[in-house]
Amino acid sequence: MTTTNNYAGIPDKYAQLETAKVVLIPVPYDGTSTWRKGADKGPEAFLKASENMEIYDIETDTEVYQQGIYLADAVTENSSPEAMVEAVHAVTKDYIKRNKFVTLFGGEHSISIGTIRAFNECFNNLTVLHIDAHADLRESYDGSKCNHACAVHEASQTTNLIQVGIRSMDAIEKTFMDEEKTFFAHDMVNDEYWMDTVIELMTENVLITFDLDALDPSILSSTGTPEPGGLFWYETLEFLKRVFAEKNVVGFDIVELCPNEVDKTSDFLAAKLYYKMLSYKFMGEAADEAYDNAYDIDLKQGATNNSKFEDDED
Repeated sequence: MTTTNNYAGIPDKYAQLETAKVVLIPVPYDGTSTWRKGADKGPEAFLKASENMEIYDIETDTEVYQQGIYLADAVTENSSPEAMVEAVHAVTKDYIKRNKFVTLFGGEHSISIGTIRAFNECFNNLTVLHIDAHADLRESYDGSKCNHACAVHEASQTTNLIQVGIRSMDAIEKTFMDEEKTFFAHDMVNDEYWMDTVIELMTENVLITFDLDALDPSILSSTGTPEPGGLFWYETLEFLKRVFAEKNVVGFDIVELCPNEVDKTSDFLAAKLYYKMLSYKFMGEAADEAYDNAYDIDLKQGATNNSKFEDDED
């Protein structure tokens, strides 16, 4: 991967592991995809797009990069799907234990098996919020339990799995699906309360795994398996903002960007989505810091004014 040393080209002082609150782990893996290839190029395209993104977020009135974002070394293990999953699991768990807000950018969705396993070992009573066009519940596929088609099978057995935006699946996946916690796209379009219902089903700790093919291909076409009838930008942001506000989101991954050499709009959308999610996570802390900074300035001004007043009395 060839990018600048820092995420989004942010200043070095905000990109140091010791002080950064956020860790970003690229995972350029595309070993099990079955249609369009190229998801291994997704992290690099995402990082390049991020370098050309405005880093002031209008909606939250924040510059979340100031919380510190450390760009970790990419996980490049690709000898087998199983080896890749174990490498992702180990690296992710290591950064969680360092008390970082850990995020990953894939790569195909099989990377999330390692992501979810690490978070589930570190956080009690975990909800996995799976936003995707595909159910990804197969127990195994093409001879491997670490295939992209199996991305959340383990989560269905070990976590509180909630699936949102589903509109493509194999009949065998119904065997493992909890339909009370599955929100199909064709139902969501006629249900104005689906966001409320999803949030009510969550536990306090939430890990988000976001497959970009959850989005409608009219706004994001550069993905391995695009499906019509997906989510749109502002409804996605509304939902994510509520999840971050009402639950303790402990981390997230974004997967399945399959970049197009000609059209870079999908790359840029992925970059904005990642930054939006960070902005929602830390908007409260950013506001507190802004207040503290303003308060410090007021105190300094007050001290200066008091000194002048004392001098005048003398």
